[in-house]
Amino acid sequence: MSGNHPYRSGGSDATHPVLSPPAVSLPALLSALPHELVEHAPGLSLPEARRILSLVHRQGQLPAVTPAGIRRGPYLQVRSSFVVPSLSVVQRRPSRLDPFIKYALRCPDGSIIEAVRIPLERPGRFVACVSSQVGCAIGCAFCATGRMGLSRNLDAWEIVDQVRKLRDDLPHDARMHGVVFQGMGEPLANVRQVVRSIRVMCDPSLLAIDARAITVCTSGHLRGLRTLVEELPNVRLGISIGSAIAHERARLIPLERSNPLAEVLQVAASHAKATRIAPMLAYTLLAGVNDSDAHIEALADLAKRFAESAGIAPRVSLIAYNRIGDGDPFSASPPERVDALRRAVGRLGIPVVRRYSGGSDVGAACGQLGMECRPACSR
Repeated sequence: MSGNHPYRSGGSDATHPVLSPPAVSLPALLSALPHELVEHAPGLSLPEARRILSLVHRQGQLPAVTPAGIRRGPYLQVRSSFVVPSLSVVQRRPSRLDPFIKYALRCPDGSIIEAVRIPLERPGRFVACVSSQVGCAIGCAFCATGRMGLSRNLDAWEIVDQVRKLRDDLPHDARMHGVVFQGMGEPLANVRQVVRSIRVMCDPSLLAIDARAITVCTSGHLRGLRTLVEELPNVRLGISIGSAIAHERARLIPLERSNPLAEVLQVAASHAKATRIAPMLAYTLLAGVNDSDAHIEALADLAKRFAESAGIAPRVSLIAYNRIGDGDPFSASPPERVDALRRAVGRLGIPVVRRYSGGSDVGAACGQLGMECRPACSR
């Protein structure tokens, strides 16, 4: 891309990636839970801790004056023991095609990440599509973020603040109904910070988002997946399939070589069987690559075997391919191939949806995040 892209970052040298968030002198309040505040500030009651954190999540800062109903001594101790860093909105890009909006957000170290506000069918309800890393190391062939390489993981507060920033930009009387981890990065490669951020999002005194309205999408990171389902069993899973034929999947999603999809689906099936929460199996259709009759039959067989193992049918989500820049080797499958796949899976009694992937004109659609900030993040 040319040098006059919409925003620049002071990101890390790509040859010396920083895999952890930059160190901060004090813990961030946006990633703290009420009981942790009590532990850090002896004398602070749990109701006071909830009130303090509620104020921080609403206002993005600690009030300079001790709030009513909170004792001054414990409050000053909190002020001296925690910080409230913030992301800054670099750019807000509404789509001209639909109500999707993409946001470019700058982290305190200068890194740029992207998030998307997604409208739901019910008026006034939105979902935040958030990033979990600056870049991504997985290298999926059909994803723009995969071309960036990995700069670093995001801290929990940086994930939480994406939701806050998008929530604060909502229309009057609208609300943030859910969160999907399908932005930049592989969430389960940063599972500890993702788990902490979800705990904060779900806390009723903080962002108060239902765990079942949170979906964590993965290309198949086994160790992280096992951690997630053990610690947060009520969240929903999304698994990128790419191809149901293992050796072909490895060309599209290199993680297949070390984290076989068959093993990933075993963990997901056990989770679905225990919780009755059906996972989403995401399939991006690529013309002449994964849309032949053989590929369709393999996917239908995979979905059928999953349903038999889990005792509950997965939800197959068909995603139209979105172009990711110059030299793109892929194109979207034609409608007749999409329809053939829908029929093959649907006749097994397995739900199939064609996901509407909006905001393609501003690089907000599935697979496009990081397309514009890639030169900045990798320099």
